[in-house]
Amino acid sequence: MKKDLLTILDLSAEEIRYLFNLTAGLKDGSIRRALPNQTIAMVFEKPSLRTRMTFQVGINQLGGHAIYLTQQDIQLGGRESVADVARNLERWVNAIVARTFKHETIVELARNASVPVINALSDRAHPCQALTDFFTVLEKKRDLAGLRIAYIGDGNNVCNSLVLLAATLDVELAVASPSGYRPDDNIIAAAKARHQNAGARITFTNDPFEAVNGADVVYTDVWVSMGDEAEAEERMRQFARYQVNAELMRAAKSDALVMHCLPARRGLEITDEVMDGPQSIVFDQAENRLHVQKALLVSLLEFRNTGQLMMFPQT
Repeated sequence: MKKDLLTILDLSAEEIRYLFNLTAGLKDGSIRRALPNQTIAMVFEKPSLRTRMTFQVGINQLGGHAIYLTQQDIQLGGRESVADVARNLERWVNAIVARTFKHETIVELARNASVPVINALSDRAHPCQALTDFFTVLEKKRDLAGLRIAYIGDGNNVCNSLVLLAATLDVELAVASPSGYRPDDNIIAAAKARHQNAGARITFTNDPFEAVNGADVVYTDVWVSMGDEAEAEERMRQFARYQVNAELMRAAKSDALVMHCLPARRGLEITDEVMDGPQSIVFDQAENRLHVQKALLVSLLEFRNTGQLMMFPQT
């Protein structure tokens, strides 16, 4: 049996809680897991700092082996079909981590590979990032219940995954974006279908101050993602009033956390004053990508071997 992580919808609330428990244990050393003799293919169409480093370091720390493949190496869908690449890789490796432009590429890899496939970013979803973000908030606030998270900016792949995760865990999320830049309607519908309270707990507005009012967490991301460069000038105009700065932060709770999944365009979506300030946990997020992704790899490979997640990890 195998289980993939293509979007947050591939995980139940119970599985996410298990994953966070395992992440905490792996991070503090109270839980020990290993991936001896496990080889992971890392198929990346896009450049990366955090995703590549955290997966490679994590695989090495678990005793596995990571093989990094760029678009120049395999040319997904060009030199060879995505399906044929998947059928080749499944014969040699134990899992596939893929970072692609089109979400359909990830789906096709998973459909044709008998080994677990992890979405390390696509144009529609970034589940590893969203899981890391909520784990980091849980680590800092000790409990997700009763929290209000405000996301300010583009309704992109990260925002899509945050919306789905908030719905799954019944966390209040307010998204402030310009008209035309909200998350995809299909994502919003999926969030509402996932949890009966999602319609009331996840809200959308054009006003960043309304979203941030009383927030425990203020989150932002770049205004121009990879692949959107042709729209850069228009995006700069549309998002000009969505900067996370000291004025906006005064509308949040006094102890609100500041988050950004990086890379940041300092002076655009966030100011230096806020990003480097005492409320920022931006680099804690970056560190926790390592720990969450280790837990993901361990969980998915354990599931493939046993057919179930071991819900109470033992040391």
